[in-house]
Order: sequence, then C-alpha cells, then structure tokens
Amino acid sequence: MPIHQPQQRSAAPTTGAGEPLGVQQAEAALVEHYPRLVRLAYVVLPPSLGRHRRVLAAHGTVQRALPGARTAPDRMRVPAQSRRSSEAAEEAQGLANAPYAWMRLRVLRMALAHERRPRWWPARLPAPAALRPTLPVVWGLRLFPRAGGVDELALDRALSTVPGAVRAAFALQLLEGLSESSVRALLSEAGEADPAGAVRRAARLGRPDRAGAQVLLQSGEFDPCAVQTRPSDLLRRRHRVRAVALAAALCVVAGTLAVAAERGVRGVADEGPAAGVTVPALDPAALLRTAAEQWADTSRIDFTAWSVRGDRRSDGELLGRALRAWSGPPAGVRVSTTPGTADVPPAQPPRLLFAGEVDGAAVVLFHDGGVRVVRYAEPLSGGGGAALDFARTDDADVTTGAAVVVSRTGEKARFLLAPWISETTTRDLLAPNTPSRPLEVGPDGVTAPVGRPAAGGACDSWPVLQLRSSERIVENHAFLVTDLGDLAPAHLTYTPQPGRGAPARQPREATGTEALLAWARTACSLRALSGSGVRAVNNWAFAEQRLPEGEASAEWLCTRADTWRGPGRVLVQFLRPAASPTAPAAVVADRNDTALCSRFGQHILAGTHWKSASGRWYVLAAGSRAVDRIEATGQVRGAAGGPTLAVRAPRDASVQLTARLREGGTLAAVR
Repeated sequence: MPIHQPQQRSAAPTTGAGEPLGVQQAEAALVEHYPRLVRLAYVVLPPSLGRHRRVLAAHGTVQRALPGARTAPDRMRVPAQSRRSSEAAEEAQGLANAPYAWMRLRVLRMALAHERRPRWWPARLPAPAALRPTLPVVWGLRLFPRAGGVDELALDRALSTVPGAVRAAFALQLLEGLSESSVRALLSEAGEADPAGAVRRAARLGRPDRAGAQVLLQSGEFDPCAVQTRPSDLLRRRHRVRAVALAAALCVVAGTLAVAAERGVRGVADEGPAAGVTVPALDPAALLRTAAEQWADTSRIDFTAWSVRGDRRSDGELLGRALRAWSGPPAGVRVSTTPGTADVPPAQPPRLLFAGEVDGAAVVLFHDGGVRVVRYAEPLSGGGGAALDFARTDDADVTTGAAVVVSRTGEKARFLLAPWISETTTRDLLAPNTPSRPLEVGPDGVTAPVGRPAAGGACDSWPVLQLRSSERIVENHAFLVTDLGDLAPAHLTYTPQPGRGAPARQPREATGTEALLAWARTACSLRALSGSGVRAVNNWAFAEQRLPEGEASAEWLCTRADTWRGPGRVLVQFLRPAASPTAPAAVVADRNDTALCSRFGQHILAGTHWKSASGRWYVLAAGSRAVDRIEATGQVRGAAGGPTLAVRAPRDASVQLTARLREGGTLAAVR
C-alpha cells in the first residue's frame, strides 16, 4: 500500500553557497526526494519502535522537517561544512542542491533525536522526541514494509544492536553514497558528539560483502513507502475502547484515576507476538503444507517438496508453542545455531515438515523460505526445558535435502527422511568390506535409532546412512550421509585420480569399493568438522606416489568440507602403506576458508616428512595433475620433474616447497 505523499510541485533550483533558501524550495526538495528521505529516516530510527510505529515515525519525521511558511530565510541557510561534504558525492547523481542537503540534515537531526534523552529524563521512558504526537496517524491497521529474507532480517537485527549515529553513518554511506569524511562532517552538524567513532563502527557492519549489504538496504524490507497492511488485534481494540470509556467515566470522579487508566490503556504493547498480537508468520493456521505427492511432480527437489508428516501435524497448540518459542525463546529454552545461521523469527509463514512424538518428546520441524530448517522439541513428561535448533539448508538438493535429524538420545539418532527416499540402509565406514544393513523406517518417515559417530575417545566405528532415491525423479542412485552434529547430515562423495591424459574427474557417490576404502582411512578426521555447518565432504585422490627404497605406493587425498554458508575447510591427508584397511591417514595440512580442492581451486601441492623401513627420513611432496615440476629449498634442496618429489632430509628439517604448473605459473605448498 503506497503511503500518501505530498502533492508534487516544481523541482527545487540549485541555490548558491551563501544564498538563503526559500520554503518553496525546501518543499520541492522534499517532494522530489521524499521516498529517499523516508528510507533514510526509517533506517536511522530505533528498531525498538516496532515496524508499525517506525513506518509512521519515518513519514512523520520527514514531513515535520519541512519548515513553517513564516520561517526566517536566514534560518534556512545550508551550513558551509555541509555543502563541502556533500557536493562531491552528489554532483554525479544530480543532487548537489542546497535545499536537498538542508532537508536531509533536518531529517537526520530529528531521526537521531529519537534516542537522545536529557540526563533528568526517566530511563524507563522513551526519549522526548518519540513521545511527540505527529502525523500521519493510522487507526485500526498495522503497517509493515514488505518482508525480506533471512539476510534482510539479519541486517535489521545487526542495525538494532548499534546506536542511531552508527545506523546513520551506515545509511549515509550505502544509501547516499557519501565518503567517510563527508559522513563525519554531516553527523557533526547533526549534533553527534563522536562522529568519527560512529563511522568506524559503521564500517564493520555488512562485512565482508558491503555491496550485498547495500542491495539489502535498498530492498523492500527497508522501504516504508511501500507497505503491507494487517488489522490490529480486533479483540484488543474492543478492550481499548471499553477502557477509554471507563477512563472517561472515572475522570468525573477522580482526575488522577483517569490519568492512570489512560496510561494503562497506552501501556498495551504496540505489537509483537509476546503481547498477544497474531502475526501471520506465527499463526499455526497459516503454516505452509506441501501435498503428499508433490515431490514426484516438480523439478525442484529440496525441502520445499517435503510433505508434512507426523501424528501431531494438526495439533494447533503444539504448533503455536513452537512458533512462539521461535519468535522469542522464553527462559529455559535451549537455543543452538549452526555457524552462519540467523535465529530471527520468520518473515512469512514457514513450511511445516513434521510434528509428532519421538523418543519421549514432541518434535516440530519447520522449513523457512528455502534458507533454514528449525527444530523445536519439548519433553512429554518430567523435567527439562524445550530445545530450539537452527540450521542453514539453502540450495539443498536430492542428497543434501534427503534427511534431517529429528531426535538424538545418548549415542543414537533418528532421522526424518525425504519422501523421495525409496531404500534406507546403514553401514560402518570403518568396515568397508561389510555390506550395508537394512534400516527400519516408520510410516511417518522416521528411522529406527542409528549409532552416532563417537565425539571423543577411540574412533572404532563411523556409522553412516546409505540412501537410495526413487526412480520417479530419475535420480535412482545410492549415496552416503553422516551425522556431524547438525540438523542436516553431511553428504559424502569421492573423486578418483584421473587416468593418464584423461580430463579431471568430478565428485561421485562414495558407495564404490575404491571410495569406501579411501573413507575407511579418513573417516575419523571428520571429527574435526563436527558442529561447523558442513553441507558435503569430498575425498579427492589427487596424487599417487612411489615411495623411496623400493617400497609400495602411497596416496594423497584432499578432504574438502563445504559449509552451507559458503566457506570451505581442507584437510590434506597422506595415506602411507598399512596392514589394516582402516589405519588412519596422516593429516599433513589443514586450511580454513579456502577454495582449494574445489572447482575454483583445482591445483594443490602438499608435503610431509616420512620415515622409511630402513630408518632414513625423507621429505615427500605431491601435486595435482597440472604440476610438472616440484622444487625443495631451505635446509634441503632438490627438484623433480612431474607431480611428485622425494628427497633425503633430516627429521624436522625446514623445507619450502614450490611447484610449476604445466600451463604456467607457480604453486606454494599448502600447510
């Protein structure tokens, strides 16, 4: 619903440096740039006002910024500092006019005043500016900007944790395009005591993707000129009318009681689920529910295709408790989030995946707009509080959207499987030669308990699920997933070495003999990835090396873990010859936040010290298929053509390894 704007008049002319402005020029600047000024005010105003009051306050702030018709011209001069600070940034945008700069400064001052309070002002009351009655006024409706996604909500939440001056600096840079020096000057003119500090704190917001933050700030989530409407709480409105009538009657008897009654009426919460207002996103009746067979008739195979299951999926009271806990977890609710996952309330009604009783708890699973899976669990009896878990699941597919942990008890876990899973078995990665075993699955898609990988102590088993997708989605293949402590299990894959002259190979399912043997040597290294929001882990056999002194061959693996939020972690592992097929590999390099061993980092070089059967020590090095020469420098020198190197070296000798690529360029060893 577009907010009514003042009737447009002629555009404001550019005013010279020392000339006073006219009221008509200021009004023209306001009309021309009204949406821009209102958005600026909305970002600067305290988010604690609530979205409805914040929308109205933003429009009221901009409209009150217009001076009165009898304002003296000498009071409408643009300060010289403001002209200098904004001219350079605004000329390119056609906004280098004094009326706009003057109006923006007044809007900024008035918006910042909402958080300023005199020393004598009671701390429990809002600042005086927030209590001033202003137009526009809306009765019987709630106004909300168009709901954004999780990223917009996360940005709004980050802005709510900083003072208004920091929000102003952030908005002036990203919305107005001003430089840091211009922002400092403008904040100083607006009366801020520490503009430099505000600019420094604003520089940390939106990192590392400031361009993305700029796009978010320009989205509908922060546009108070394009809003949605909802009715206010009708029952509460009726109660308010009765309360006002009662206050008027009591006013005849005692004026003090009337004041108290009016204060009690105004003390009713403005908005929010905690105050009893029904927000559509938190209404059990508004939950999205996917039809049972939709997964077989869509090209989007992810959590949006999951049908709702569980024997309590129609329990409105349970669903309501879960949604209210999501909107604002009360005391006693344990909240956990995987890294990079926002725990903010949903912006729109989420999708219900499951509601039922599992292992002595009532469990509810939601999917929020393609980005998150949320699990709520409350005990059916006895002590203990509820639990609320958040996990990212954006861009899930047939394999990464195939299962969700629905319950963990002791050393066991149960999974809720996707409706397209046609066969479920379990196997132990540390028993590669043992066939998989069938796993019972209930009619609601919940599996029987499955052993969890040991978090500590001896690593003598690593249970995984081996799932097979239905032929109805033309993805009839088996794949492995493992529980790494998050709601969504990680998908395990394997990339074999390319043959001679063959192109690089792509990751494939880790169900073949070669893949299972590689995972048997490296499964225990998955412990280092527990609870880090891992989406998939791939073992890439990037090199095979003939060992010195006529011994057998060793294999080099790059184990790459991709997280749901984007960054990856790499473990380079050296598989020396071993009598046992489950002898753990040696981790020779560990790198966080890297593109190595992905499609964007296809070249790698690694090295390690190795002791032969004769007791001699060597430095071994290996590179990926594009490496055609390796050199060692430092305490030991040597070189070899091809992708591998072995040179005699004392134990713990300091060596620097570099490689030359066939296409040109050099490569340093990963550490």
